[in-house]
Amino acid sequence: MPRYARIKAPEYIYHIMCRSISEILLFRDDDDKNYYLDLLKKYKEKYQCRIYAYCIMDTHLHLHLDPQGFDLSKLMHSVNVSYVIYYNRRYKRHGHLFQGRYESRVVSSDSYNLAVSAYIHNNPKDVEGYRDRVHEYPFSSMGFYTGTRKDYRGLVDTGFVLGLMNIMDVSLAVKRYSEFVLRYLDKDNIKSIMQCIAQTRNNMTHDERKVLIREAKPGLVAIFLTEKLGLPSTDYLQLKYRRGAGKARAFLAFIQRALCGLKYGEICANIGNMSMAGVSQLCDEGFRLYMEEWRYRELFQEVAGLCRV
Repeated sequence: MPRYARIKAPEYIYHIMCRSISEILLFRDDDDKNYYLDLLKKYKEKYQCRIYAYCIMDTHLHLHLDPQGFDLSKLMHSVNVSYVIYYNRRYKRHGHLFQGRYESRVVSSDSYNLAVSAYIHNNPKDVEGYRDRVHEYPFSSMGFYTGTRKDYRGLVDTGFVLGLMNIMDVSLAVKRYSEFVLRYLDKDNIKSIMQCIAQTRNNMTHDERKVLIREAKPGLVAIFLTEKLGLPSTDYLQLKYRRGAGKARAFLAFIQRALCGLKYGEICANIGNMSMAGVSQLCDEGFRLYMEEWRYRELFQEVAGLCRV
């Protein structure tokens, strides 16, 4: 069978589903599920994406994902390949783990965003003990919406979906959203609920969604960093062993990956004679600088601000 090209555009939000191959549990225990969530946190931060909902089951997972203009395939490849490496090492196996490519559907309207969120949060309904208590399932984001669980990873943006309820009072929006999720499987209720939401449109309770256009020019970014970091010229960013520019080079590699949308091979050409593995490590070091040093975080936000529309 031919593999059809995925529908991708900077402004799209997606419903993502990943499933394990036959007769293999994708997650054998809570440690596996937590490891996958840690990977989501890492790459969400690394590539400046947003997650609106998730549910991790034993054999599959669902994500309500806003790549914020980053390439969806690169994002999911980074997360899933990292998880397969961990899984195969832990369980002393080799080979494929996921059933083909991840599934992705474009979420194209407010009502569809609400429906996807409710569908994902209802996934634990068939797990013993959670039929009417899906908000208590520990590997779903539903508890973050109701306030019954704390999102200590800072993984989920609840404001976007709650804003779609079109209710200024946040506590009331949470209450109505919870009711919506619990009643979602009752198809007789859904039409009236959606009509009620549409009829109460007023000022949104969340900020207007903005998207990063990952088309920053690598050369201009190099000039910008050279000036901001006080380097003599962009040559200092391109020579592999130039002293005093190691951090700047790593940070440039990270920005070229995250905000310019470059592949590792393209970053190699810009920075110098390095292996693909070397560039990958360089990007990871740039990401570490972004996470740990305030001045690099500020520099990243300045470049990102030029890309946001």
